[in-house]
Amino acid sequence: MPASSDDTPAIDILAQAGNISGAEREFYSPMPDGYKPGNHKYVAVLGTVMSGLGKGIFSSSMAKVLKDKGLRVAPIKLEGYLNIDSGTLNPYRHGEVFVLDDGTECDMDLGTYERMLDQNLTKRNFVTAGQIYSEILDRERQGVYLGRDVQMIPHVTGEVKRKLRELALRGDGSGPADVIFVEVGGTVGDYENGFYIEALRELAFEEGPGSVCFVALTYVIEPKTLGEQKSKAAQLGIKRLLESGIQPHLIACRASQPVTHKVREKIAMFSNVPMERVFSMHDRESIYTIPDELRAQGLDREILSTLGLHDRVDATAEDRARVRWATFVDGLTAERKQSVRVGILGKYAELRDAYASIDKALEHCEAAFKCDVEQVWMDTTQINNANIAERLTDLDAVIVPGGFGSRGVEGKISCVQYCRENGIPYLGICLGFQVAVIEFARNVLGINDAYSTEFDPMTNSALISELPDQKKIEGLGGTMRLGAQDVQITPGTLASFLADGHLSIHERFRHRYEVEPTYIERLEAGGLIFSGRHPDQPIMQILELPSVASVEEGVAPTEPITHPYFVGAQFHPELTSSPLRPQPMFMGLVAAALQHRYSNDDQWQKLKATPVIKRWLRTPNGQHQPTN
Repeated sequence: MPASSDDTPAIDILAQAGNISGAEREFYSPMPDGYKPGNHKYVAVLGTVMSGLGKGIFSSSMAKVLKDKGLRVAPIKLEGYLNIDSGTLNPYRHGEVFVLDDGTECDMDLGTYERMLDQNLTKRNFVTAGQIYSEILDRERQGVYLGRDVQMIPHVTGEVKRKLRELALRGDGSGPADVIFVEVGGTVGDYENGFYIEALRELAFEEGPGSVCFVALTYVIEPKTLGEQKSKAAQLGIKRLLESGIQPHLIACRASQPVTHKVREKIAMFSNVPMERVFSMHDRESIYTIPDELRAQGLDREILSTLGLHDRVDATAEDRARVRWATFVDGLTAERKQSVRVGILGKYAELRDAYASIDKALEHCEAAFKCDVEQVWMDTTQINNANIAERLTDLDAVIVPGGFGSRGVEGKISCVQYCRENGIPYLGICLGFQVAVIEFARNVLGINDAYSTEFDPMTNSALISELPDQKKIEGLGGTMRLGAQDVQITPGTLASFLADGHLSIHERFRHRYEVEPTYIERLEAGGLIFSGRHPDQPIMQILELPSVASVEEGVAPTEPITHPYFVGAQFHPELTSSPLRPQPMFMGLVAAALQHRYSNDDQWQKLKATPVIKRWLRTPNGQHQPTN
């Protein structure tokens, strides 16, 4: 084998060995066409001590800092579970299922990456062990491995490296990425993550010095009985990483309070990581302040130095990006004079992570309006017609989110009726859209047994059901309408106002059931407006209620009463909200909530004249004035 310099990627050296047959060679590292080893850089974030500490938050924040500098970044989440995707995971076990534009059902951390980077991701940004094993077994059946016995090393680790290199070569679709941020789910020491960690060790060896920066995210505990921070658990967790053959370049220390100098010294000494690269990632007011904290402590410079990327930085682009981000953060941390209470009424209310994107969408609205949005979480299994008034009386707006199954549905229907009849701003998402249709059919049209075939397949009045083309598809996930699709907007409606006058929007779906087409004409005759539809099929995607009245079945409403804000979306608007582009349906809801809270207050005349309120609060005549 030829001699080499320290800067030559090992994979090039091994490739020079040449004339060894594939069946006899031990070296296996599949390479996408056009990929040049050493040209792309990687930042690998691994957790120790325990999961759920914020690897995705650290990784996405660091990725944003580098993207601000003009670098092309692409994140990837490596999950150890054998599921092909996150679509069938219970929210109580794994939090929210996040859906990408291409229909990929993935981990909620990808939502963090999209929001922080303001960048749409694809299936290439999410990998599970189930995907890796399935692809390897398919290749084995096709004879791809040339008679070799297929093993964890080198074949499984080889496929992991293939995924990383393919992402580096293609990025988010706009071109090759300068830096790939690799987040490994769980912690070091988890059996299911062993092959990912080994693959990253091999990647660093093959790509050459200065190609991979390893970050260990650990946890510094502070037992109340002791009253001081303890680093032993962090040290032992980092030891597991060192035993895997990986020397971290940076260490991020999670803690409730700033990590002391003494503790950082201990961790630095134990891990061979310089003090300036041991970072305190303690609890903060908002995750959106972390990018600036990373910059302030010089972590961006340390990574640029480790990867040799200083010459790719665009300082002018960074200045512009920091000004835009500072405007958002200033709005988020500004002194608040107004506040509203928004009820989030679902059946997973005990676990905020089940509705993580809704939580963040409301936080984006807080920054835009510079008001507090107090989120009031309620379990709809505990709500009924007898206690609904008591439970909702102090709310300024209500969100009924998506979900599957019949548990808590009747409570949601009671919530819809109360909001409709009492003028409380309402946003129904997915199932929240469907229960709004059912409630309207029951209590306005008089179809007392209106229901969904999801909850009762034998119901006589199926207002919500699977459409014929979906019923032909086999498999639990096969009938789902997934990913981004066009929604055609009716001019002059509230939906058109929220869309800034656009007659077509692109939104993400994750559902199986639709409004039964045979009832659409009857619902519209009763006063319900379907202001968003599928461009080609009789599929209703947005509903609104500009006016309501108690009417007999089949009779058009008279003397309409204006409702301040009543909107339902069959898609999931929360999935596309970002700090710099808050989602319009949530902005409209918060504006209506402010009106609900302050319309009888002396300060309302001044408040409603502010540009942000004027943009998102619809005028009484319903006319939309496009913004510049």
